[in-house]
Amino acid sequence: MRILVKLCGIRTRAALEGALEAGADALGFVLAESPRRVSLVEAEELLARVPAGVERVAVFARAARAGLAAALRLPFDALQAELGSELPELPPGVYFLPVLRDGPELEARVLPAASAVGAGGLRGALVLDGPAGGGRGLPADPARAARLARRTRLVLAGGLTPDNVHARCLAVRPFAVDASSGLELERGRKDPARMRAFVRAVRAAELELQTTPLPPLS
Repeated sequence: MRILVKLCGIRTRAALEGALEAGADALGFVLAESPRRVSLVEAEELLARVPAGVERVAVFARAARAGLAAALRLPFDALQAELGSELPELPPGVYFLPVLRDGPELEARVLPAASAVGAGGLRGALVLDGPAGGGRGLPADPARAARLARRTRLVLAGGLTPDNVHARCLAVRPFAVDASSGLELERGRKDPARMRAFVRAVRAAELELQTTPLPPLS
């Protein structure tokens, strides 16, 4: 199986180049209130440098329609926000990447129906973040995440680092992984070496999963 890698919180040209060099499949640009936030002007400049084949994701938490609509004037491929956000009409070709926070009530929720997957992309997936939301470095419960990954195309987020992503991929078997704070030298500043190490760890987990039988769910 191939696990897609989304590197989030890209704020500078250096971070963008580091993420591309590491081999990211998708890049997240935070437009919500955050130490990793970029302005629309900064986002537009960075988006122009993203090559074809790498998805560009506008990242919000729970957002209002006006803010989302402004972001969608830029050439994003996807809009990522928590379920319950008031969505504007999406431009042709742009898809919604919904986010759920982990918690005991998670498995009782009605999940959005998965749509067709775009070639090599995150279309039709669902992001599972830690209980406090994005950028906080808190993990989702691995057993709960593994059960959810059997039900949908799961993007595992929350507290992922180069040191733990290999084990979490083996435990959860996600469709994709999403990291931000675990790739930083300091808050808001990405470390190219950590981004490379993160992607290498994911690719190593892929190889192991090819020969590891699917375990029973706990």
